[in-house]
Amino acid sequence: MNEEIKFILEAAQESMDNAIVHLEKALVKIRAGKASPSMLSSVMVDYYGSQSPLSQVSNINTPDGRTLSVQPWEKSMLSEIETAIMNANLGFNPMNNGEMIIINVPPLTEERRKQLVKQAKTEAEEAKISIRSARQDANKEIKGIGVSEDWEKNAEIDIQEMTNKYTDKVDAIFQVKEADIMKV
Repeated sequence: MNEEIKFILEAAQESMDNAIVHLEKALVKIRAGKASPSMLSSVMVDYYGSQSPLSQVSNINTPDGRTLSVQPWEKSMLSEIETAIMNANLGFNPMNNGEMIIINVPPLTEERRKQLVKQAKTEAEEAKISIRSARQDANKEIKGIGVSEDWEKNAEIDIQEMTNKYTDKVDAIFQVKEADIMKV
């Protein structure tokens, strides 16, 4: 295979891999009803004047499937952490008991589950758009390097097969997340 084509295919694959990684990160933030420390991954706390991720100023645990506990490294940070969780607008009502912050994760209503599935579907569609965009860029680059028509056609077929594989991967990831969200 032509070195230039090989390079273009590798770049397209890397771009498609990045779309999958981004999708997985986005879906982790969509909670499926079970308590998970990753639910608080977007919470930033004012730690002596600088914004720090909650996980860097405290220990986050799940004592059971419906509860999160946040144990700060310094007790003086309790109210700061509590405020940050409320300001993150995650729909949680943190309780400060003087030692740690306890968050009861409410069970999801049917309506909320459907909203979360829509949100997950949107993320999956964005990943597919990103994958198709990588395909389009690769095809343009291959046309621009001036190889024979046969090489060009073979490369386009390879790119399309790669696109189909990654699109199927997105669908599979979405189906797993949808089942997880809808499971009561």
